[in-house]
Amino acid sequence: MPMRAVDFVPPRCPNRRCRAHLDPEPGFFRRAGTYQPKCRDEPIPRFKCLICRRGFSRQTFRLDYRDKRPHENKPLFELLASGVGLRQSGRVLHLDAHAVQRKFRKIARHMRMLNRNLLPRLPAARTFLLDEIESFEQRSICPLTVPVLIEKASLFVVATDVAPIRRSARRGSRRQHWLVCHEARVGRRRDRSRDCVRRVFGRLQRLLGGGRAQLLTDEKELYAAQVRYRAGALSIEHRTVPSTQPRTTFNPLFPINLTDAMLRDNNGRLRRRSWLVSKCGRFLRLQLEVFAAYRNWHRRRTNFDPEYFTPGVALGLCPRRLELAELLAWRQDWWRRTIHPGSATGAETVEQWAA
Repeated sequence: MPMRAVDFVPPRCPNRRCRAHLDPEPGFFRRAGTYQPKCRDEPIPRFKCLICRRGFSRQTFRLDYRDKRPHENKPLFELLASGVGLRQSGRVLHLDAHAVQRKFRKIARHMRMLNRNLLPRLPAARTFLLDEIESFEQRSICPLTVPVLIEKASLFVVATDVAPIRRSARRGSRRQHWLVCHEARVGRRRDRSRDCVRRVFGRLQRLLGGGRAQLLTDEKELYAAQVRYRAGALSIEHRTVPSTQPRTTFNPLFPINLTDAMLRDNNGRLRRRSWLVSKCGRFLRLQLEVFAAYRNWHRRRTNFDPEYFTPGVALGLCPRRLELAELLAWRQDWWRRTIHPGSATGAETVEQWAA
């Protein structure tokens, strides 16, 4: 039976300057009535902290805090994770395009924090796969690289990133003339691919915490250089597979190729020959956080697995599948002390759930 709003017990004071925020004592609050918002069917309880004397409500701990149409968050998340663009999502939900943009950015930033909170450490002795796909921003002459790192057995999306790269064109072609004119107008585009891959390797190093692992990539020299650079802090056995091998299920890189295909299918911004292009690379980075949360915690690993068997369950990071309403429930901006998305009562933090 779902928890009613009036049964909620605040786990801490939301005021960061109050000592009950990090170390709440039993009975640090008292109830201060309820209020009835127009967008909800049941009253929302109010509370008052007895230490800092500040008031708050259950909504202070929710993602839809101060949202005007909170009931649209779940269908919008489903549309964004299904390859639908922002404007079409607005048409379906009868929302203004700017309202959809604001909701998308709020949800995506929330999913970024949720992904960080639920992935504190990676198990050792696992095999990881890394690959890069190419997209673009604004126009096709402004390309982007998108490195994707996954765990092989569970297909768990460990890290993604976005960085600009410079497109090369055949000498004397229309594309080169277009590129020269564009760079004369806005300046030469810098290639940040190396920095982007370095950040992905840095996240893998932090999550492994010194544990041993195996990395499988294609023969791009940049990957081998990063493994050699981090040899002292990252115990990785690096294996390469020629990119000329057929992309079948027998290819060792099939799991990352499958994930790349899912990325292009579930994110309209990554499709080839599409006008659902990101105006800026940082918005594509936010969209990838939405996909990672949907893929890791809600969608089952493959179509042949049980419905509950998500990549997060397969990797041992979550005991069960998380529903979309749970992913969009509790705010995640208090790091490991935030309420776990799977907590029905709001009394269990991410740290307690992991223990």
